[in-house]
Amino acid sequence: MRQIQNEKKRKLKIGAVIIVLLVGILFLSVRITQVDVTGNKQYTQEEIVGFLFPDNKSRNTLLCFLQDRLKKHIQIPFVEDYEIVFQAPNRVEVIVYEKSVVGYVSYMSSYMYFDKDGIIVESANEALPGVPLITGLKFGQIVLYQKLPLEKEEIFQEILNLTQILTINHLQVDRIQYGRYGEITLYMKGIEVLLGSGGNLNGKVAELKDMLPQLEGVSGILHLEDYDETNIRAGYTLEPK
Repeated sequence: MRQIQNEKKRKLKIGAVIIVLLVGILFLSVRITQVDVTGNKQYTQEEIVGFLFPDNKSRNTLLCFLQDRLKKHIQIPFVEDYEIVFQAPNRVEVIVYEKSVVGYVSYMSSYMYFDKDGIIVESANEALPGVPLITGLKFGQIVLYQKLPLEKEEIFQEILNLTQILTINHLQVDRIQYGRYGEITLYMKGIEVLLGSGGNLNGKVAELKDMLPQLEGVSGILHLEDYDETNIRAGYTLEPK
């Protein structure tokens, strides 16, 4: 009787091992065939997929799950972190959390990108589309992940305020120049836009947005420093180059 029970236990153990092996083989054979990416602005979906799934091995569902849970996430420039959400055995969603970048400065042949607090969050050899170059700032030695050492720290709030206004008005500029006395010049599409000292930026930028269709293909210097909301055409001149 005991021998029969031992034989049954042995067969159950063998069966359990076989089931585990079959399940393991099944999981090892399942591959990720669909990747959906959300939260990405700086990179295309194809670029994010290329970072995270560079080869066939990385598309194995089981290995991908284990690596995502047990290993440190790979570092992607301008990306704070990401999540991989398994929607099905062969489908995942990648949620990208990008670093908050306000602008960048040129420093020792590199582009140093900073956030709204002035912290240098990334260094790159190429300019990032959609992020303005900030010139005219005086600063000391730059260290990655530390604050940009400006002579006037209040300039960060001014830059943040201006970039927010530009974003709200759906305006993209190539460069923002700060003069010695705080005067602001925008460079966009062959036009230099003089905004003056920082007063009434909302009105000036809104007016610039309304004028852009008329300025299509035109190059020159647009004077908005004397903007007056009670007389919206007062003092506006376009100085040809």
